[in-house]
Amino acid sequence: MSIHPTAVVDSRAELGQGVVVGPFAFIDRDVHIGNGCVIGPRATVLAHTRLGEHCRVHSGAVIGDLPQDMAFNPDCVSYVEVGDRSVFREGVTVHRGTGEGSVTRVGSDCLLMANSHVAHNGHVSDRVILANGALIAGYASVGERAFISGNCMVHQFTRVGRLAMMSGGSAIQKDLPPFCMTRSSASNTVMGMNVVGLRRSGFSNEERLELKRAFTLLYRQGQSPMKAIEEIEARFHSVAVHELCEFVRQSERGICRFLRDDD
Repeated sequence: MSIHPTAVVDSRAELGQGVVVGPFAFIDRDVHIGNGCVIGPRATVLAHTRLGEHCRVHSGAVIGDLPQDMAFNPDCVSYVEVGDRSVFREGVTVHRGTGEGSVTRVGSDCLLMANSHVAHNGHVSDRVILANGALIAGYASVGERAFISGNCMVHQFTRVGRLAMMSGGSAIQKDLPPFCMTRSSASNTVMGMNVVGLRRSGFSNEERLELKRAFTLLYRQGQSPMKAIEEIEARFHSVAVHELCEFVRQSERGICRFLRDDD
């Protein structure tokens, strides 16, 4: 363990083996820092935060501060929980839950780039990338291996599906289905499948083709989403297509619409 002499570490914090704490960093009470973590210069890890192993918190990042919720009671005990090997770059903020005992979660192997934000009670799954300035609002969730590009905004209670991609500057207040991609600088619009992400994740040609056909039925045949998924489930039976249909079926906010060329 290596703690710089200018760092402030509360005696009630728990630091694992091999933890490095840089100059002027602050680690509060009731914090658990897993083995091999690196807390960079002027980084802040506040009370009721749990970091897994081998995470990195870069300069100026703040993990575990109070939620930006006018109804929050400062005496409330809530948490931030982070998996293993996740990286928080400069200026990242992750706020703890807003209700007693509630949790904001960031999974394992995530990369949160500079000045991105995860609000209270957000849920960021494993291997997610938030690019610079991406904003995840309260109670929103982001599925595994999703890519949220720079300056994107996800409204509170909104869901982003697995392996979805939000293009730069886009915003959503409706759910973004798994494997789909938004258009840059547009709101609540889908422009197609995240083909590159699917290929990089090892989806076979047959799996990608089936998802494309399901996407066409969902978005380009003029049917309601519920009617479309009935037809999709009757025609296709892969695990990925089932995941897409279940996501749509469980949506409470509705899903993003397809952006046609003439829109």
